[in-house]
Amino acid sequence: MDRNQTQRMIGESSALSDVFDQVSQVAPLNRPVLVVGERGTGKELIAERLHFLSTRWDAPILKVNCGAISETLLDADLFGYEPGAFTGANKIHKGRFERADEGTLFLDELGNMSAQLQEKLLRVIEYGEFERLGGQKTLKVNVRIIAATNEHLPELARNGKFREDLLDRLAFDVITIPPLRSRENDILRLAEHFAVSMSTELGWEVFPGFSLDVQDELRALPFYGNVRELKNIVERSVYRWGNPLEEINHLVVDPFESPWKPSSNHLQSSTSKTESLDPTLGFSEQVARLEVSLLTQALDKNDQHQGKAADVLGLTYHQFRSQLRKHGLIGKDKAG
Repeated sequence: MDRNQTQRMIGESSALSDVFDQVSQVAPLNRPVLVVGERGTGKELIAERLHFLSTRWDAPILKVNCGAISETLLDADLFGYEPGAFTGANKIHKGRFERADEGTLFLDELGNMSAQLQEKLLRVIEYGEFERLGGQKTLKVNVRIIAATNEHLPELARNGKFREDLLDRLAFDVITIPPLRSRENDILRLAEHFAVSMSTELGWEVFPGFSLDVQDELRALPFYGNVRELKNIVERSVYRWGNPLEEINHLVVDPFESPWKPSSNHLQSSTSKTESLDPTLGFSEQVARLEVSLLTQALDKNDQHQGKAADVLGLTYHQFRSQLRKHGLIGKDKAG
């Protein structure tokens, strides 16, 4: 059995539980599924879960990134080719559709697929038929399509950049994965999971844990790169901490941050944003000043009401309180 079957998405938040329920409901059906989510949210893991919960679990699941290779190579990779189809094609090559017969084909970054390939894909979904590149013989396959994207495909379809009929066929059901910032209760559990794995890789007997300040900082980060970004931050921080006997008290969020990095003074201009830069301060100090300014402005404009201020900044109440504690602003506010 494929080792990927043992991989799983970690979390107990209600948002993720709803996704799991939807996956369990649609997995047994022999229909295409579209998985939508920001980068790093785990679209491939959801595709694997759909496959291994289906009746095709013991057949192959093959994966291809539609945005990683050119149109010609993607055509050959998906549908195969015959000898003489192009320079260097000297024997029959079976594409992923043939090799995934009776199984599942996961198409990642589907929004990057060309119009010509979209047409060929539509034909496979509707009739299970295609020809190899340079071939004349029609081949039949039984493949379930799971596609993924971080694009808004309905908008692409309205703008003529994606076939509406293909979108209709792919969207039998659409599973939208929540971003990590909407799964606040899962952040520390995921962080500990990645930290334990990194500790083991480093040869530590145990993971010493995170300090309360680091836990607050983790909950407050926006994680625009989602779980992938969290994993990188945690593994980097454990590795750089280097002490298995003391709890980790510092996060390395930005690996480029250094007192010796090249000066950016030459980027200053007469705009209002850059006029506030202080060349005598380092990056971290200036970011801290900006964060304090945003926090205090949000409080001032909302009569010191932390809940309303948090909404203005796009933060949860807990994240906002963590930022106040981080900058020593607790006690300066007037209302909760």
